[in-house]
Amino acid sequence: MPVDSRNLRRFYDSPRGQIAHGYIAQRLGERLGEAKGRRVLGIGYATPYLEPFLDGAERVIAAEPVWGRATPWPPEKRGLSVTVEEHYLPFPDAFFDRVVVIHGLETADGTRRFLREIWRVLADEGRLILVVPNRVSFWAQLDRTPFGFGHPFSNAQLQRLLEDTLFEVEEWDTALFIPPFGWRAPSLGQAFERVGHRFWPRLAGVHIVETTKSLYAGVPADSVRARRIKLILAGAR
Repeated sequence: MPVDSRNLRRFYDSPRGQIAHGYIAQRLGERLGEAKGRRVLGIGYATPYLEPFLDGAERVIAAEPVWGRATPWPPEKRGLSVTVEEHYLPFPDAFFDRVVVIHGLETADGTRRFLREIWRVLADEGRLILVVPNRVSFWAQLDRTPFGFGHPFSNAQLQRLLEDTLFEVEEWDTALFIPPFGWRAPSLGQAFERVGHRFWPRLAGVHIVETTKSLYAGVPADSVRARRIKLILAGAR
């Protein structure tokens, strides 16, 4: 399943996508916490997970890499989604209090450059929350879902990448223990999540990692040189 806006929207409209969204959103909400008065940026295809923060946050922006046109969002007013080049985010330094990346890191063309650019736009006291496919999970093996496309990560690979790009892991969570096929009963799905979190954390469908900036390891080079910026408002011609 190639990761683009149309396929991702179709996936999240499907029963399987709604199940995945429910379990990930539950854990992600615990990581994001209170968003009142904060600036929140979603990168990748984060719109299904950002809607709970529209009312309380100072601003919420959904930034999709250049897969095509950004999905107009939110439906009732729109204008909060943009298309960006993943290595040249069109935002000021240290601007966002929360950055959420989902369906972004595993498909990035150069993961280190991508994360260093996020480091630049994240406030010094901000939080980056990554949702990343787990390479040993069933979901990463099934290419009919977006979690089976791109480069999934093991715990050690993701930890090393974050350290190399000046992030410190604060909390490591998981979600999506239910297999990506066949299960529809909500009670059964909840049982998979409870048992998986307790006994099989390394078999989760996704890693959910909350990180902060390391402020004592130097400044990313991109923050001190001119950047080429491209921003396309959703629906703009």
